[in-house]
Amino acid sequence: MTDNFFVYLLLMAGITYLIRMLPLLLIKREIKNRFILSFLHYVPYAVLAVMTIPAIFYSTSDLLSACVGLAIALVLSYCGRSLTTVALVSCVGVLVVEMIIQFVN
Repeated sequence: MTDNFFVYLLLMAGITYLIRMLPLLLIKREIKNRFILSFLHYVPYAVLAVMTIPAIFYSTSDLLSACVGLAIALVLSYCGRSLTTVALVSCVGVLVVEMIIQFVN
C-alpha cells in the first residue's frame, strides 16, 4: 500500500509539473491576441466561482439560508464593501435564517 502511494504521488507531481511547464516551453513570445489575453485574464475568476458556488449551497442545512447568504454577499460586494464585511454579514444572515427555520419547525 505504501509503495503504491509513493508511485501515485510521483505520478501526480510529474503530471502537475508538465501541465505548468509545457506552456512555458511551447510559447516563447509574448501573447498579443486580445481574445486570448482576455480569456486568460478571466480564468481565475471563473475557476473560483466554479469552486465556491456549490460549496455555498451545500454548506448549510437548508437551501433557503444558503440563498439568503449568497444574496447578501452579492449585494454587499456589488456595493463595494470589504471582504471581511461581506463574509461576516453573510454569515450572520445565514445564522438568522437558520434560527428562524429551526424556530418555525
